[in-house]
Amino acid sequence: MSTLIEPILPNTIAADFLPLQGTDYVEFYVGNAKQAAHFYKTAFGFQSLAYAGPETGIKDKVSYVICQNKLTFVLTTPLRGDNEIADHIYKHGDGVKVLALKVDDATNAWQETTKRGAKSYLAPTTLKDADGEVVLSGIHTYGETVHVFVERNNYKGFFMPGFRKWESNYNPTSTGLLYVDHCVGNVGWYQMNPWVKFYEEVMGFKNILSFDDNDISTEYSALMSKVMSNGNGFVKFPINEPAEGKKKSQVEEYLDFYNGEGVQHVAIATADIVSTVTELQKRGIEFLNIPTSYYETVLERVGKIDEDIAPLQKLGILIDRDEEGYLLQIFSKPLQDRPTLFFEIIQRKGAKSFGKGNFKALFEALEREQDARGNL
Repeated sequence: MSTLIEPILPNTIAADFLPLQGTDYVEFYVGNAKQAAHFYKTAFGFQSLAYAGPETGIKDKVSYVICQNKLTFVLTTPLRGDNEIADHIYKHGDGVKVLALKVDDATNAWQETTKRGAKSYLAPTTLKDADGEVVLSGIHTYGETVHVFVERNNYKGFFMPGFRKWESNYNPTSTGLLYVDHCVGNVGWYQMNPWVKFYEEVMGFKNILSFDDNDISTEYSALMSKVMSNGNGFVKFPINEPAEGKKKSQVEEYLDFYNGEGVQHVAIATADIVSTVTELQKRGIEFLNIPTSYYETVLERVGKIDEDIAPLQKLGILIDRDEEGYLLQIFSKPLQDRPTLFFEIIQRKGAKSFGKGNFKALFEALEREQDARGNL
């Protein structure tokens, strides 16, 4: 059963050896960054921010940076084959490579994590231009995913050195996406606890919530999950692993098609989920279908909410409550042809949990999609 771990006390935060200010950006390796940028602008309401490529002195790749409020995505494509980025795309398809974390001191972040056992991805590196400097460093985590620490206190530019401002005549309106709420990783059989230990020992995170296969299961499949959070709660990484079931779980399907461990979904916060999801659906984003029976009893479980139930049911938005409030959440279908990466849209009305009461409805919806693909 799920267990809520003791809250993180203020003196623990003061002693945090890896203080994080939140997610700086998420970088995706994709097959065609120009087209992907257009898709995310059109469908999700991102704006053009920055560009790097041959015109800026980068000869082997291009990167488009798009943003919306405090949410920044970097979309990167190799210009030739036979390199690490091309190999990543061939193996995994489009997917998340970098979960970049904002810090005050990227050198210290690298030193503190590598001395605790992290494998270095990028030694501290200073990038400079006329707008100042950005210091980057990085470490490896599960699969081929990496964390890059970004120190930008002394930079006044729009993204970082090596990029130029990307101005476009095509600027779709925002859909109300605000920032990264959490990022979920899928790891292999019996690998959840080793990665929990990694985040505890190497990055100073705490296991704030745990779910076993009794919490997250249906008639056919199951998984286990532990939620890792840094000291101030600005960065949260749930970690999933498969559990035994009659048929293949969604985590197993992901691992098969992604060819290994990686980021399963990025959860993005909004202040008005009905407005955001209505606009996303208008722009062609498809979400999991939730049966009407879910809404017949949901208010008996979660109690009074501020929203009318009818628009939530029409859109397929799920509701759950914990001791501190409630949340509204919805999950997209995969954003690429492989059934791997998807997005969650979440609005928190006080709740700090992750929708345990919705697991059964969510997983049954996922299984229906798996079955349609022939992968259940």
